[in-house]
Amino acid sequence: MTTPAPSPAPSGNQKRRMKSASRLYAVQALYQMELAGLTVEKVQHEFLDHRFGAEIEEGVEMIEGDVELFGKITSEAVNWQARIDQMTDRALVAKWPIDRIDPTLRALFRAAGAELVALDTPPRVAITEYVDVARAFFPEGREPKFVNAVLDHMAREAKPESF
Repeated sequence: MTTPAPSPAPSGNQKRRMKSASRLYAVQALYQMELAGLTVEKVQHEFLDHRFGAEIEEGVEMIEGDVELFGKITSEAVNWQARIDQMTDRALVAKWPIDRIDPTLRALFRAAGAELVALDTPPRVAITEYVDVARAFFPEGREPKFVNAVLDHMAREAKPESF
């Protein structure tokens, strides 16, 4: 009997895809938390148990995510939510406070804000990644440009030394 060879470590490109997938999953998790009134721990467990790498349909699997990054983003988004929401409000037009925008965008701004406020993600990386997430959710809309503008404002407030 032979033991299976250990799976190889992910390549640089695979690691980037896993991080990108984790950001998308974090936005989905934060959206689900808000709509269903669930705790961050409950949603994290659900995503790790049922979404990361899960088979969607015969032969089609979801991308495996970076579990550690997903956990940090979702936890820090909750820990820093008041500050992140205030930063988002300041970046939005006065007539459109954060509680009036689309819940998907609200979740996206909270996930991105967590990376800008609490994690060591360079602002340009966070902006690029979350604009890509916006494109995934709103492929035909103007939302990606809106997300870019709001996140640029938030990043300048959170990490002015990076600009």
